[in-house]
Amino acid sequence: MSATHVPYSGLLRDLASLMVAVAGESVTMVKRSAPDQALKLKKTQEWDVYLEFLKALFNLADRLSVHYLPIKEQPLFMDSLEDTVTQQLRSALAPALGSDSDGMEVAITIGKTVANSRERYERFKFLVTEESPAKNEFLKLLAERVAQVMGTAGNGLVISSATLCVGSAITAMKAAFEGVVPGAAPGPRVETGTPASAHSPQAIPPGAEGRPGQEIKLISVMATVQGEEVETRWGLHPRFRQDLKPDEAQELTKLMNRITKILGERYAAVAFSSEWQSWHLGHA
Repeated sequence: MSATHVPYSGLLRDLASLMVAVAGESVTMVKRSAPDQALKLKKTQEWDVYLEFLKALFNLADRLSVHYLPIKEQPLFMDSLEDTVTQQLRSALAPALGSDSDGMEVAITIGKTVANSRERYERFKFLVTEESPAKNEFLKLLAERVAQVMGTAGNGLVISSATLCVGSAITAMKAAFEGVVPGAAPGPRVETGTPASAHSPQAIPPGAEGRPGQEIKLISVMATVQGEEVETRWGLHPRFRQDLKPDEAQELTKLMNRITKILGERYAAVAFSSEWQSWHLGHA
């Protein structure tokens, strides 16, 4: 089912864009952690590493969706997310697949990825918004699996990089879900004449999102690419928004619009750079 025909279509596009980009950037990061082995990697190995990251990201998206969506809508949402990721990968890989390809291979691959994700990671019992031994074991298994696929089993740098990449994605994925909270304020749009289809993740150390009762994220900023346009927007924690006085809310809105504009311009410069575009289109 197309994401345009289901609720939360915007969130689905944001999450799919984020997952596709995080998985790609994660491959780059772990390769930099083992440069000698990276030179020996075959394209099929890179693709397998990419899918390992996607498996973990699908599992995290599933866990997060339970916190933000009605239970009855969650299964359809996850099915639609699978379809949306498939659509975005088809578009990204179109030059490599050729004009004669119908894209069914991508759909089958993503279907298997989701199934493997459930088999491998559903046994871990943890809240994605909290730090716990089970969550650490989840990240450890993913990182060790990535190192194994790369042919660098036991490599501490590769394991650390893989853990950092997936841990960082949690914060960005939470921001995407929180963007559907009513009252989130849209930021300015930044237009460019260069086509792109990638979403660049923010590098935030794992655990930086804080723990319940210790740290609360009051403000989030999200940037997405739609065709040749970058959209950045920001949102407030609902309770924080209620506690603000009218003049405080007005001043904060002014400051956050300026911040969002700066971040959007910087994001556009990175997302539409020739280096990012060449990697995104040629990867896998």
